[in-house]
Amino acid sequence: MQDQHHERRPDPPDDPDGVTDFLRAIGKQVKLLREQAGLTQKELGDRLGYGEDQISSLERGRRTPQPEFLEAADEFLGAGGLLKVTRDDLTRARAKSRVKHPAWFRDYARLEADALEINFYSTLTVPGLLQTEDYARTTFTVRQPLLDESTIEQRVAARLARQEILTRWPAPMVCAVIEESVLHRLIGGPFVQRGQLEHLLHLGSLRSTTIQVLPLACEDHAGMDGPFILLSPRARQQVAYVEVQNVSRLITDPEEVRILAARYGSIRGQALTPRESLALIEKTLGER
Repeated sequence: MQDQHHERRPDPPDDPDGVTDFLRAIGKQVKLLREQAGLTQKELGDRLGYGEDQISSLERGRRTPQPEFLEAADEFLGAGGLLKVTRDDLTRARAKSRVKHPAWFRDYARLEADALEINFYSTLTVPGLLQTEDYARTTFTVRQPLLDESTIEQRVAARLARQEILTRWPAPMVCAVIEESVLHRLIGGPFVQRGQLEHLLHLGSLRSTTIQVLPLACEDHAGMDGPFILLSPRARQQVAYVEVQNVSRLITDPEEVRILAARYGSIRGQALTPRESLALIEKTLGER
């Protein structure tokens, strides 16, 4: 089976530190070794515990590989140390990298990067931390007022960089309650949405990640006030984050956070179980 071909997109903005070129070089090495082994991106991902979209992004230099990935890929693909030897250089490149979030998002991003637990309630789209590259790019491309191509690529790269916490050790405990309507909303078209649903199935198989779907048939909906995120940073009290219509707010008041945490408990109670949720996502995939 051949890899899926993606529409060519503009390259990310130039990186004066050379980090982008370095990541592309590693990605090309991984791709060459994979193809020599006669594997598709999906097959390599399945064997190493990564999603097809993650392998695709890594091979194009858009995602920073974890040292553990380099170790595993080197051994599995018989690279003879070709990938392992880049570990120290990769560590330095990560230290130099300039992940650029919008100013209004930076406080949240800093807390998320060191979080022990992250709980999402999402009503319109898949949470950014769980999005594929194509899905994320669509959400930025359709945003109004329109963003220029450079800003779109910059924000896609920043979103993918955030996702590194999902594969680090120890990973934060992540729970995402997603409205069933999100599964049917064709963000980016059928191909992009299908890839996103497959990615959710992969993430839902991780021990650290729980996916739950709140069904359309829910009659006593506890989440009518809209989406939010609960975040438990290391050595700090739980905080909440809300964002709507380009207005964002990081909530630190203990009473407000307590109310949202109680609401989240009700929402989770109304959602399908993780097993039922993954079965529904598989069913939705089968209908496409």
